[in-house]
Amino acid sequence: MATCTRSVWKVLAGCQRQLLRAGAPAYTGISPTAQRNLPVRTFAAVKAQKEEDTEKAKKPRVVIDDKDRHKPFGKTAWAPVDDVYVMRFYPQAIYDAGDAIDMLKNFQKLDFAPHNQPVYIDLRLDMKLEKKKKVDPFVSTLTLPHPFKTEMNKVLVFTEDANLVKVAQENGAMLAGGVELMQPILDDEISADFYIAVPEILPKILPLKNKLRKKFPKSRRGTVGVQISKMLELFKTGHEYMVESNCFVRTQIGTLDMPKEHIFANLQTILIDVCSHRPAKMGPFIERAIIASHTSEALWFKSEDVLPTPEEEE
Repeated sequence: MATCTRSVWKVLAGCQRQLLRAGAPAYTGISPTAQRNLPVRTFAAVKAQKEEDTEKAKKPRVVIDDKDRHKPFGKTAWAPVDDVYVMRFYPQAIYDAGDAIDMLKNFQKLDFAPHNQPVYIDLRLDMKLEKKKKVDPFVSTLTLPHPFKTEMNKVLVFTEDANLVKVAQENGAMLAGGVELMQPILDDEISADFYIAVPEILPKILPLKNKLRKKFPKSRRGTVGVQISKMLELFKTGHEYMVESNCFVRTQIGTLDMPKEHIFANLQTILIDVCSHRPAKMGPFIERAIIASHTSEALWFKSEDVLPTPEEEE
């Protein structure tokens, strides 16, 4: 009898285990009510904008006016008293263009530097226009009133017209010809400072575009036209500058051994040409102007004093 009872209890226990495995959830340390397949979000939620952020965005930017202050904001004084001072404690000194040129000449004498070293300018331009538009970076070639180069630029003319080839040679072109000049240029046998061309030959010299890059003839740079003599007159003695890094113009304007008036005249010519690439109604074009020689420190100067006033232009 006892044996039969034990057998019955074993059968009932096995049935109970079988029922638990089939119907009841197994215990894994997680609540049975928790979802097994959690949803995965593949996008970022938008951060709710606080009222404080909107108020800050609406507030106009406060510009500190130092005009009537006894000293500039965050500085020690307007100008240092001693000859030796910490530059970050005083505002950047900005000189008249004529005074800056005189200072460069004095630096050359004190440093015993070469008297014929080059003089450079560094301009930062405001390229912004209306409605988020910008002035496109440009390249310009102009004739300086007092050239400082000792040698003329080498100019090559592309044309298949025999008469224009003769005109180019008479006006000082280094070489003039048609497609026969392409292979020597690709092989680096011929190199020039400027390449000019007539409109008819442009489709034939397109293979040179990757080789010449910025020097390839383009109408917006004035290197494509039919007036070969005038183009040669400009590019043989012309001075070229371009906008670098979207808003900077860095170019040479003369040498220190030139008279001050000649350096100033070259500076004024370049600044006027630079400002001609921006609409007059948009306001000043030059944000910052620096002049320096090869061995001297950089001097900030007032570009607005160099440019002619509207009355003078009229």
